[in-house]
Amino acid sequence: MRIGIDLGGTKTEVIALENDGRELYRHRLPTPKDDYRATIDTITRLVTQAEAATGKKGSVGIGIPGSLSPYTGVVKNANSTWLNGQPFDRDLQHALKRDVRLANDANCLAVSEAIDGAAAGAPIVFAVIIGTGCGAGIAIHGRSLIGGNGTAGEWGHNPLPWMDDEERRICEQVTCYCGKQGCIETFVSGTGFSVDFQRLSGEHLNGNAIIERVEQQDPLAEQAVHRYETRLAKSLAHIVNILDPDVVVLGGGMSNIDRLYQTLPQLIKPWVFGGECETPIRKALHGDSSGVRGAAWLWPLEN
Repeated sequence: MRIGIDLGGTKTEVIALENDGRELYRHRLPTPKDDYRATIDTITRLVTQAEAATGKKGSVGIGIPGSLSPYTGVVKNANSTWLNGQPFDRDLQHALKRDVRLANDANCLAVSEAIDGAAAGAPIVFAVIIGTGCGAGIAIHGRSLIGGNGTAGEWGHNPLPWMDDEERRICEQVTCYCGKQGCIETFVSGTGFSVDFQRLSGEHLNGNAIIERVEQQDPLAEQAVHRYETRLAKSLAHIVNILDPDVVVLGGGMSNIDRLYQTLPQLIKPWVFGGECETPIRKALHGDSSGVRGAAWLWPLEN
């Protein structure tokens, strides 16, 4: 049995999977914000509950909103800031009395979709989370690619490629939370989409409300979506030019905009070197469950 934990900003979820991917148990508890020791205790409780409910002992994989530094062995770049600087894997191993595997939550999405999701069986999968923020993960033959610096897949904190004059002006006005300007995250996250609509209209709406305006043939909403699609296409073309994945999978709230899967394949082509690109762009099959499922799959099948 494989146990996965998805440590989110507001909730922490556990899933127990049979080796064939069947779900045996699922439960969630509130994430104890700003309390490191309570976070350890919450994960320990969820694992204990999963094993009591199934009568089985499982391997444990954990998806976190950050990564482990390969140099210091402590967490870095976590939005859940109380994890930063902590030897999270070692403390969990001590509490659970077994080895654990940790990966960035976007990498868990990539693993989940590569194993039995929208990109099942694809050798190289690039998986994007486009929600409140923007991140990505890479799975190679179903395994998470971490990288020598522990930053593989940090796509959202590269500059938006091939900027036009207006995008350059936006960069001068907006600073990403990472401290730099021009980050892809500030343009193609759900937050970036909402802010861009506000630039055009003077009105603050969330993504769902903007899409409703598109369906009502609102010209400013349509303009905002087209700008978003173009920026996302440029950002993904950058990845095709570098990694050339077999499948791109979209997750997070913005992945629910159905028209993306019709518009992006054509919009991406002019930005790919040589103008050729037939890379499938697919919606995450497991939706919000991909992160926790991917955490469970951090332990490969032969283990």
